[in-house]
Amino acid sequence: MAALGSPALWSAPGRGWSRARLAGRLPGLGSSWPRGPIGVRLLSQEKPAAETHFGFETVSEQEKGGKVYQVFESVAKKYDVMNDMMSLGIHRLWKDLLLWRMHPLPGTQLLDVAGGTGDIAFRFLKYIQAQYKGKQKKQLRAQQNLSWEEIAQKYQSDEDPLGGSRVMVCDINKEMLKVGKKKAQAQGYKTGLAWVLGDAEELPFDDDKFDVYTIAFGIRNVTHIDRALQEAHRVLKPGGRFLCLEFSQVNNPLISRLYDLYSFQVIPVLGEVIAGDWKSYQYLVESIRKFPPQEDFKEMIEDAGFQKVTYESLTSGIVAIHSGFKL
Repeated sequence: MAALGSPALWSAPGRGWSRARLAGRLPGLGSSWPRGPIGVRLLSQEKPAAETHFGFETVSEQEKGGKVYQVFESVAKKYDVMNDMMSLGIHRLWKDLLLWRMHPLPGTQLLDVAGGTGDIAFRFLKYIQAQYKGKQKKQLRAQQNLSWEEIAQKYQSDEDPLGGSRVMVCDINKEMLKVGKKKAQAQGYKTGLAWVLGDAEELPFDDDKFDVYTIAFGIRNVTHIDRALQEAHRVLKPGGRFLCLEFSQVNNPLISRLYDLYSFQVIPVLGEVIAGDWKSYQYLVESIRKFPPQEDFKEMIEDAGFQKVTYESLTSGIVAIHSGFKL
C-alpha cells in the first residue's frame, strides 16, 4: 500500500469520515462540540440533570463536557512543557512503554483517541520506521554480492517505509489538535498520519476499522467512560487491541503521601508559574484522584466486551497500562 501523502486522503463509507467531511472540518478544525438544547420545556416536564464530578466538584453531565473542554483549550500550548514538569519527564518513558507493549507490526491501523498533541502517534510512526530500517539492513546483509549501485537503489526505492501502517489522531479539542499538527510539521511527519476532531463517546468511524485503539491520560476526562469503552470496542476489528495508559492508585503508603503532597501543593503552583493557570492544573490533579482503581477499571473494560483484560502498574502504581482484546 502506498504511503499516505496527505492527512485528507483517508476515507470511509457510511458512519466513517470522508475527504469531503474532513475538508470541511480540519482546515479550521471546526468544533463538533454538542450544542445546548433548543427550545424551552415546561418545568413540570423537565427531568433532573444527571450529575457527575469535575475534579472534586459536583456538576451536571452537560456542564462537565464544557468545563473539560475549557481546561484543555487553556493548557494546550503549554501541555508538553507542563507534562515534563509535572512528571519530571517520566511521562516520556511511560509512553515509550505503551508502544513497546503494543509492538505494532507494519500495516497496523492505529486509532489514538484524546491524542491531540501527537505523542503516541509520533512514537508509533517512529517504531514502525525503525522496524522497516531493520528489515532493510537484514535483507542487504543476506545479499552481500550486491554492487554499491544496487544497494543505493534499494535504499532509494519507492517502497512504503511504514508498510501500510496508518495512525489516526482523534481529539475533541481543536486547540490540542492544532498543537499536534504543528509538532508533526516541525518533526517532519508527513505521511501515514491524519487528524480528526471527534468525541470519544461517539467516534466518527465505521465499525471494525482499526487494529489498535490507544488512549493515554485521556479517558479520565470523559463524562461517560463506559460509552467511550463501548465505542473503542465497536471501531476495533475482531482481534483488535485496546490499550489505555492512565493514572491509577499508588500502592505504597509512603509514596502515596509524597505523591499527594507533590500533586496538590506543587503541580498547581507550577501550572500558575509556567502556564498562568492554577485552576486547570488543580482540576487535572483532582481528576486523577477521582479515577477508578485498577481493578474497578478492569471490570469496566470487560463490561464493554473486551476479553483477556490485564493491567500493569508502573512507578509504584502511579500509572497503569490496561490492555484488552476484541475477540
